[in-house]
Amino acid sequence: MNIAEIARRAGVSSAAVSRYFNNGYISEKKREQIRKVVEETGYRPSLQAQTLRTRKTKLVGVILPKIDSAAAMGSVVAGILSLLNGHGYQILLADTQNDPVKELDYLSLFNEKQVDGVLLIATVFTREHKKALKGMTVPVVIIGQRLSGYHCVYHDDFHAFYDLTRLLLARGRRRLGYVGVFRQDKAVGLERYQGYEKAVEEAGLSSCRESYVTAEFTMESGYEKAGELLERWKDLDGILCATDSIAVGVMQYLKEQKIPIPEKVMVTGQGDSGLSKVVTPTLTTVRYSYEESGRLAASVLLELLERQESAMKEIKLGYKVVERESTEILPKNY
Repeated sequence: MNIAEIARRAGVSSAAVSRYFNNGYISEKKREQIRKVVEETGYRPSLQAQTLRTRKTKLVGVILPKIDSAAAMGSVVAGILSLLNGHGYQILLADTQNDPVKELDYLSLFNEKQVDGVLLIATVFTREHKKALKGMTVPVVIIGQRLSGYHCVYHDDFHAFYDLTRLLLARGRRRLGYVGVFRQDKAVGLERYQGYEKAVEEAGLSSCRESYVTAEFTMESGYEKAGELLERWKDLDGILCATDSIAVGVMQYLKEQKIPIPEKVMVTGQGDSGLSKVVTPTLTTVRYSYEESGRLAASVLLELLERQESAMKEIKLGYKVVERESTEILPKNY
């Protein structure tokens, strides 16, 4: 079975069959005729032959920090697949295990024409990262971070944390603490802290800028760092956390210390993960459009691959503060 035989059975030209398999334009009538023959025969074009002919692999490399670190990663990948699958592309997942050196290794590997393009769910941009990105010969779209001069889809982390901090301030909390992550991560580490910092400064609580600790992206680290935070600042009445997983760890520590949430200490997270809905009390957090970010990034990459679009695109997505029990104002006789 080959393209010529498919064309003969479908009653169309070989060129029409070729366009069908390469997502080119053909009439709906011809597309349906070819589809029926393909389904009847089970024909699949040779990927190796297509690659030799078109110099395209129909593969996209997706580099992510850690697939099991947060539900957000799965949502981003789901968004990517929702678009690429319909255009005949498959993905190669590269899990760096939060190792920036491995990010560089995968960028180098994918740059050796192993894929047609790369979607980078980024964490940090070292000098080496910027050098590697500048030297890429295949198109790259960055997800989750903004880097000037590159196509990217990212979230408004700064204002999300600014609004979340203002929520606690509106609840009457004045002794706030912050559990963040390393500042080299511009979005999660730096911009979320800066949103918190601006909100407390505007409220005349500049001293709250210093009541912070740095954690890993895990519940275990959140638990450990909650102890460190409260040992240094014993009278905190609100703790803001850079992620939901960190926040759940903080809440576990507070419960073990018999510190009631939210009566004594209010707690917030970021990400609106499944954990935020099932933990007790339920967690106030921020919802981001993770799946949409993956879909939009894939859309930008497809434009680069199929239409050779060159206009730079920086897409910033919004957010929604989701208020739950961990910041609820309870009656005094509760």
